[in-house]
Amino acid sequence: MNLRHELWYTEGMLFHFLLAFLFVLLSCKQNPCSFDTLKNPEGKIKILATTAMIDDIVGEIGKERIWHTTLIQGEIDPHSYELVKGDDEKFNLADVVFYNGLGLEHGASLRYQLKHHANSIPLGEKIYEKTPDIILMKNGQFDPHIWMDVSIWSKIIDPIVKALSKIDPANASYFEINGEKLKNEMTKIDLEIFTQLSNIPAAKRYLVTSHDAFKYFTRRYLKEPHEENWGDRFRAPEGLAPDGQLSCADIQDIIDHLCHYHIAVVFSESNVSKDSLKKIVSACHEKGLMVRIASKTLYADALGGKNSDAETYLKMIQCNVKVLIDEWK
Repeated sequence: MNLRHELWYTEGMLFHFLLAFLFVLLSCKQNPCSFDTLKNPEGKIKILATTAMIDDIVGEIGKERIWHTTLIQGEIDPHSYELVKGDDEKFNLADVVFYNGLGLEHGASLRYQLKHHANSIPLGEKIYEKTPDIILMKNGQFDPHIWMDVSIWSKIIDPIVKALSKIDPANASYFEINGEKLKNEMTKIDLEIFTQLSNIPAAKRYLVTSHDAFKYFTRRYLKEPHEENWGDRFRAPEGLAPDGQLSCADIQDIIDHLCHYHIAVVFSESNVSKDSLKKIVSACHEKGLMVRIASKTLYADALGGKNSDAETYLKMIQCNVKVLIDEWK
């Protein structure tokens, strides 16, 4: 190869390398980068969150000064999630792992990784340590769906800020400012939701969904002031985790509830099968009770897809509120 050809070859290789490099950078801007992309040359904190609801809050606090990704992506059930190929590497590369706790991530392989990671933080337990009275229980188990109450979910901000500041002290004030800004936004939206749903007549504020994920939502946004039996405002045929067997007694309990409170609409969830609700609606029709499944689904254990009305945590909650108001008004 003569000198001219060698130069052309070298320039061509450099050109293709630069194109590949630009492609990766553009991909990272459009999607959260995986930890091994470019091997993190900027030395940013690498954060793994088990759920999208956590990851969204982490991203708002750390913004461009962190690298973060979600372990359980899409509409996969977080309750029974088991590790898949590549998940071990995510744990190994993560500087810190944030998870919900309170029994949400109970898949055996995931529990093992969470227990043995050097810096994994159970955000739900952090809330329970400070304010145990706000955590709900069912049959001796914690109800892990704390994100369904915005006022409670805002309490995960402080432990996230603390953990990031400990790893990266130089950016501590940056994380604190972002955390305070996010708290203010969440407080504002929490009050807006409370007001919006308070304007719906109490006789209509009865919620039936696929699985038992809306107790916190009901207590905060659907109950009447000083109502002792507020739990009657919510029912679901499936328990805290939508992975159990549905019995005839479960179905009958919902039918009796629908009849007693004259409930005409039930709500499916984005990541849970509609089969149980279809059985209930069919049984109701046989009894002459006209019940229907709402035309739009609610989000409980997952966010919506990119560019959807529920792509972020706060958008997801507000999307749920809009669906309820449209069906109940």
